[in-house]
Amino acid sequence: MFSKSKINEPGPKAGSDGTAKPAVAEKPTMPPRASDPAPAPKAKPPASQLSSDLHITGNLKTTGDIQIEGQIDGDIRAHLLTVGEGATVRGEVVADDVVVNGRVIGRVRGLKVRLTSTARVEGDIIHKTIAIESGAHFEGSVQRQDDPLNASANAKPPVVTKTEG
Repeated sequence: MFSKSKINEPGPKAGSDGTAKPAVAEKPTMPPRASDPAPAPKAKPPASQLSSDLHITGNLKTTGDIQIEGQIDGDIRAHLLTVGEGATVRGEVVADDVVVNGRVIGRVRGLKVRLTSTARVEGDIIHKTIAIESGAHFEGSVQRQDDPLNASANAKPPVVTKTEG
């Protein structure tokens, strides 16, 4: 009833001339049709992470996401910036989304700014939307703007002081 035949075995088949033939014929490639589903979008690259033992002096700029766990002495510009609980940033922070879990000493500018309960911010915040959790420490002013990322919109006229001599 059942027999083991060489016909069903995988591997090359011998032709009549003794040469090996592939077990499966290659399928010709066809151009994609309009009705075919689109290929899946490429996965978003992971956020760059600066570890807790890292101390950087200088500015950081990226179009991607960045997570700070160490200490930065300089300005940061990114798409999404997360300041970790043990991190300290001394400088201006500019990002579409800013999440502060640690310490920022300087101005924060972002479309969405979130200070968690462990955040410590010493500086002004310019935002479109803001969320401040209970327990966050904040010293500075808060200003809402439709375009907080545009530096010229944030420029204030210079304050002129006159001293009598």
